[in-house]
Amino acid sequence: MTSTDLLAADTTMGAVTLLVADLEAMTTYYRDAVTLTPLSATADTVTLGRGTTPVVVLQHSPGLVHASPRDAGLFHTAILFDSEEALAAAVYSVATKHPGSFTGSSDHLVSRAFYFTDPEGNGVELYWDRDRTRWSWVHGQVEMSTLFLDPNAFLREHLTERAVEAPGFGAAVVGHVHLSVGDVATAKEFYVDRLGFEQTMAVPGSALFVSAGGYHHHMAMNTWNSAGAGRRSRTLGLGRVDIVVPSDDDLGALDERMRHYGLSTRDDGRTLRFDDPWANLIQVTSAGL
Repeated sequence: MTSTDLLAADTTMGAVTLLVADLEAMTTYYRDAVTLTPLSATADTVTLGRGTTPVVVLQHSPGLVHASPRDAGLFHTAILFDSEEALAAAVYSVATKHPGSFTGSSDHLVSRAFYFTDPEGNGVELYWDRDRTRWSWVHGQVEMSTLFLDPNAFLREHLTERAVEAPGFGAAVVGHVHLSVGDVATAKEFYVDRLGFEQTMAVPGSALFVSAGGYHHHMAMNTWNSAGAGRRSRTLGLGRVDIVVPSDDDLGALDERMRHYGLSTRDDGRTLRFDDPWANLIQVTSAGL
């Protein structure tokens, strides 16, 4: 791929939109347990994040049904914290307020991560990145693993009095979004060959990790629960994945590239929208807008 076929190095992830049945319960979870701050609210939509950065948008959609666990859609939203102390604060908060939602923890070499499931079954990852100078790359692929991470030992080391009493400090952003898809080859064709991410790691036949600018991954796709899944129906769960490119020129170049490949896009002059092969809605905006 040439540089003109790639997303800009400064591309980042935006907020993840979830279609929810119980807006109050889901708002309570992401506000009080995950320790995000409500940034705006209407009768049917609540946006939560940190500072001025939205992380999760909850849209009340009571007429929809839950998807099957075998369907394509969201595997997890991964929220990146800027320090281990801030991560420990959020992990401790979720673990104490929703103890049954914890599903595991791992040291991935590039990061340390804790996994939960929100009240409507959406996966949530809370994580912290090691400095990029400590990441290892071999033949263009970042070295990631799934090593045991003792959550209690992590909390003993990093949980402070401030973290217990006032946990909503520090920056938090969507670091990456992990999807369940029907097959990895189709995911690579769409997200790498067309959208313009670079492959950073692959688990042959079952998972793909992609990024812009040498990050370990901005997005991932796996078939662990969803092998063979087709296009999604409109259900509760993932509503939209947001990607932010640095400039209007980057947005225009992406629109041209997607149209070159015959993909239908919706461009209102400020945002570019299109569906992936499983009908996951992707919205791309320019940081300059």
